[in-house]
Amino acid sequence: MLIEILLLAGAYLLGSIPTGLLLAKAAGVDIRTTGSGNIGATNVYRTLGRSVGIATLVGDCLKGLIPVLAAKYLGMTDLWIALAGLAAFLGHVYTVFLGFKGGKGVATALGVFLGLAPLAVLIALGIFVAVVATSRYISLGSITAAAAMPPVVAFLSGRPPLVGVTVVIALLVIWKHRENIQRLRAGTENRFKA
Repeated sequence: MLIEILLLAGAYLLGSIPTGLLLAKAAGVDIRTTGSGNIGATNVYRTLGRSVGIATLVGDCLKGLIPVLAAKYLGMTDLWIALAGLAAFLGHVYTVFLGFKGGKGVATALGVFLGLAPLAVLIALGIFVAVVATSRYISLGSITAAAAMPPVVAFLSGRPPLVGVTVVIALLVIWKHRENIQRLRAGTENRFKA
């Protein structure tokens, strides 16, 4: 049980590393004061360009993937594997390093889901791409993909711990996008420009 608790603590701390903030600061920008003010990959991309945005996406994704893979490597049960992913996700969304104000969790959730249910990620990624391609809204693609994950994971795996954590993460991703949802409804949300 000690190893499991240490893994969860480590996953949370890894998830708490504010990748976008650190990369933006290295470029001389406080990402919290530019664009949307969010520390995630979309705002970093819009503010600092493709390379820093992609680096943020990859870094945030790895924060979710590494704890899941570590738990699998250690031979933990589905419950602990799923909880390791959830801890990393919560670390990103509620980072201890920024007063428990983090990102929206999309890239970190992607990493968690890549470790838990890679086939489901392919399906959700297809949904994300289709929504963004037709609407040009990253937020709408993220929300739609998040909403799709629980039923897809339930259908493909049916393993209760994975489904449960997927539901929690999906709900939190959608919750963290509540301002985007308001802007989408008002027609004021920023569209993605490649």
